[in-house]
Amino acid sequence: MYFLLSNLSFADIGFTSTTVPNMLVSIQTQSKVIRYKGCITQVYFFIQCLMLDNILLTVMSYDHYMAIFHPLHYTVIMDPKLCVLLVLACWMLSVLNALLQSLMMLWLSFCTDLEIPHFFCELNQIVHSACSDTFPNDVVIYVTTVVLGGGPLVGILHSYFKIASSIHAISSAQGRYKAFSTCTSHLSVVFLFYGTSLGE
Repeated sequence: MYFLLSNLSFADIGFTSTTVPNMLVSIQTQSKVIRYKGCITQVYFFIQCLMLDNILLTVMSYDHYMAIFHPLHYTVIMDPKLCVLLVLACWMLSVLNALLQSLMMLWLSFCTDLEIPHFFCELNQIVHSACSDTFPNDVVIYVTTVVLGGGPLVGILHSYFKIASSIHAISSAQGRYKAFSTCTSHLSVVFLFYGTSLGE
């Protein structure tokens, strides 16, 4: 569990580190210019950390499910080797998705200097500011959003549905409280993550 938390913390640090330093430099120098290479790099790391965060939250919900649903077998099922494989799969999926989105962005052509009313390069605004055909980019964005955004959400909801039914079957109130208290911090992070995503 701590191995998953350390990777989630690293993803969160990377998530904010892709935008905040450039924003602070822009505020200090009163210059809102970002070079094309910098924009591509920023989009890559932003998408990579976003997807890593998303998929790691799903793996963590599975971890909580195993801890509550199979407490006696938890250490056997969620051994360190499986945790490393799950985290490695999370990293690979997020890196491949970010690489795909960034490479698709390189194929776009822009008519003039591009001005984005944001403090960072957002993929959707850049794609829709291009002069060339953006249909392939739109398809890739929508498919990856549904598969890599909706899929983990369904996994989280399924895990917590199973957790809730397992907690409901516990007879003692203290046992219910103890089982549910292990999930509250993860649930708050999930609500915060998906709540801000829906708010945009």
